[in-house]
Amino acid sequence: MTATKRAVVIGGGIGGLTAAAALHLRGLRVTVLERAPSLRPIGAAISLSPNALRALDVIGLGDEIRDLAAWQGDGGLRTPGGRWLSRSNAEAAAARFGGPLVLLHRATLIDHLAARLPGGAVRTAADALLADPGDRDRPARVRTPEGELEADLVVAADGIHSGVRATLFPDHPGPVYSGFTTWRVVIPVPGADFASHETWGRGRIWGTHPLKDGRVYAYAAAVTPAGGHAADERAELLHRYGDWHHPVTAVLAAARPEDVLRHDVHHIAEPLPAYHRGRVALVGDAAHAMPPTLGQGGNQAIEDAIVLAHHHDDLSAYTAVRLPRTTAVARQAVKVARLNLMTNRAGVVVRDAALAALSKAGPALFLRSFDGIADWRPPQPPYASRQTQVGER
Repeated sequence: MTATKRAVVIGGGIGGLTAAAALHLRGLRVTVLERAPSLRPIGAAISLSPNALRALDVIGLGDEIRDLAAWQGDGGLRTPGGRWLSRSNAEAAAARFGGPLVLLHRATLIDHLAARLPGGAVRTAADALLADPGDRDRPARVRTPEGELEADLVVAADGIHSGVRATLFPDHPGPVYSGFTTWRVVIPVPGADFASHETWGRGRIWGTHPLKDGRVYAYAAAVTPAGGHAADERAELLHRYGDWHHPVTAVLAAARPEDVLRHDVHHIAEPLPAYHRGRVALVGDAAHAMPPTLGQGGNQAIEDAIVLAHHHDDLSAYTAVRLPRTTAVARQAVKVARLNLMTNRAGVVVRDAALAALSKAGPALFLRSFDGIADWRPPQPPYASRQTQVGER
């Protein structure tokens, strides 16, 4: 009788929990080690595009998340004064990519993923270190305060500052500062009536989007030196965005200083040589952290997790499938950041004129930027993309 294989997942975020759920469905005995005292994430909202929703279909979660879609009607890209540079709508996006875009709180997604796991699979307040990556002839070993765990597979989902990545690839330079910082809020905004939008200024952007639960998700980004923080981040936002169009002012009026999260953005500029070594596989930001300008960080982590479960007994196939795709998406996210956070005044004028002209000539830039990304399909049913069946046995 064949023994049940064991997988240890380091990190209980979106990528780690998706991997755990997918591996559990594959028949592996899964343990998730999360160093935080709970799974409740520190963060705001996440946008899931059709590629990630198809991946979630594999673990039976896609339709539950689609039901949380709130974007209806118009949306698009604006200037700080309120002029529309490019318009789109939810129906056009769904028709182009075969499904909706869903914006939801990260905590909601975490709850749905955790519910797919058996009782006792998740251990919180559990620091973990990779003691041995293992190889074909011996298991991997993970060190915890309660002792060592042996595993047939270790999934490193421990984020952008991954300790596992540093252990596996000690010569890799790691993440670099992306050149800008971000602010995020999720709050009720009484009486706010607006079309979902993103606004591009000079070296600054702002986005405002409704959530299904009635709250508003707003985010901002600005080119600024790394490490900056204000005593009152709401006041900092008022200083930078207080004269922008409605509903930016309404969001700022409704926000309290404690509602505002601020984080510098980092990304992995030099791709890793592989996403695995021994019996260990990297997923999400641990493998390919990228700027949030395409909204694909969490989406790519979900793709990673589903593909990893499909190739859990052949990690070289996992690397062969995921490294080229995520490298391309990450590079595109960097290019978009350079465009939407442009600081040259003359360049901004040219950029805005080009965006308006492109919008009149065809699909909005917002939709074009997802070509080749949102149409991805997982390697197993219900979509079974042939392009991702590398190394299939």
